[in-house]
Amino acid sequence: MKNEYILALDQGTTSSRAIVFDRAGKACGMGQREFRQFYPHPGWVEHDAGEIWRSQLEVAREALRNAGATAADIAAIGITNQRETTLIWDRATGRPLAHAIVWQDRRTAETCDRLRQEGRGEFLQARTGLVLDAYFAGTKLAWLLDNVPGARAAAERGEVAFGTIDTWLIWQLTGGKVHSTDPSNASRTLLFDIHKQDWSDELLECLNIPRSVLPSIAPSSAVVAQTQPQWFGGAIRIAGVAGDQQAATFGQACFKPGMAKNTYGTGCFMLMNVGDKPVTSRNRLLSTVGWGLPRPVDDGADAQVFAGAQPAWTPTFMLEGGVFMAGAAVQWLRDGLGIIQRSEDVEALAGSVAGTEDVFLVPAFAGLGAPHWDPYARGTMVGLTRGTSRAHVARATLESIALQSAELLIAMKADCGIELSELRVDGGAARNDLLMQMQADLLGVPVVRPRVSESTARGAAGLAGLAVGFWDDMDAFAAQWQAERRFEPAWSADRREARLRRWGQAVALCKGWAAGAGG
Repeated sequence: MKNEYILALDQGTTSSRAIVFDRAGKACGMGQREFRQFYPHPGWVEHDAGEIWRSQLEVAREALRNAGATAADIAAIGITNQRETTLIWDRATGRPLAHAIVWQDRRTAETCDRLRQEGRGEFLQARTGLVLDAYFAGTKLAWLLDNVPGARAAAERGEVAFGTIDTWLIWQLTGGKVHSTDPSNASRTLLFDIHKQDWSDELLECLNIPRSVLPSIAPSSAVVAQTQPQWFGGAIRIAGVAGDQQAATFGQACFKPGMAKNTYGTGCFMLMNVGDKPVTSRNRLLSTVGWGLPRPVDDGADAQVFAGAQPAWTPTFMLEGGVFMAGAAVQWLRDGLGIIQRSEDVEALAGSVAGTEDVFLVPAFAGLGAPHWDPYARGTMVGLTRGTSRAHVARATLESIALQSAELLIAMKADCGIELSELRVDGGAARNDLLMQMQADLLGVPVVRPRVSESTARGAAGLAGLAVGFWDDMDAFAAQWQAERRFEPAWSADRREARLRRWGQAVALCKGWAAGAGG
């Protein structure tokens, strides 16, 4: 069975997962582990990077066992990861110098305010395609260097490595031999010039980051390293890397401009393929790299192999909008309010009432993302009456996910001028039929759920498989995508627009709330 499978490592915000795929794109073995979340202060979110590595290694081994596969059966590993989550470690020992700062963390909001006041916001957006916000890795990295004792001095001496989670996993898998990332993850740091496709000295200077901490950048689909044999009983090539939302877009085969997907996970992220040139958003969306595929080389060498010097790649660009709290809002119903026992119980509870009775939940627990970008917004529930029940709250929570996503599509259409014909969906909450119907009604376009729901892992597998010839080309990979169900919109345009207007009123009430906190 040699080289009959691809192993995808899917390192997410709340759990580490691994899936073994065969040549038909079928999942043949899986493993998953949740890991701890740390909330040391309001608005702060941290992870233990060592725990992430151990959990990811455990689930990878479990997936291999469940597939009945050994290292010799795996053609390559693809890695996809929670993006923007930032950590630094000692190059000599490989030990993290502090907990990782998670993408949801808001501790650098004041730093972003200061940079905007200094007139840096437009410069950063023009170079990076990103809105200046605490969401991205650059200000998190600066905070770690300034607040972890001795970190900045050690970094200046070249003793500290920075990485997002993909880089951390590659470092661990290779025993510290490879310090690498890909363009999709690099483009989320505020340190990467999306026009030059490289780290920018000007951006590094702006955020006071020493270049010595940065990883090299390799194409998203290329052999970057081999794992140490002890991890899986033999060396396996690492050949695909992409941030989770870009990987999901690849897994959904959104290869043509105008195609879009929405992933319903802890957060909710909509990405639209806009082709080989970035689109500057007028509506506070993000312009980001979807993936970078290697350009052919002239000397006859294997264009898929990354041998040390940075090769050229062809980037595919995306417009992106992010909802910070999607599945996390349902988890809040479960863990914070205790009105459901399991996350999957929300569908039946929300479906037990015909509507929300004008109740709206704005789950701005960690601020608002696109198109508002308000780190000081906080969660708000409005429209409550004595007749409001937990079922109305549950339905309002589901509807909040669909409403936030509808805002994103409206902004994308305004930026691109492209009328979306359908929205491809994935992620855990995409299995919720009620939510998907809400989404179709609020978008006014069909919502299409694929047969293989593991789009993120599938995208990582696709990038790795294409690099090693496991699949012949992107068309062959795309041909495996199949729809499982289409949700057709049932609302009139007037009803849809009225609901979105009412939602806008609710959002306005939560903005800036934390900025006025008196302690």
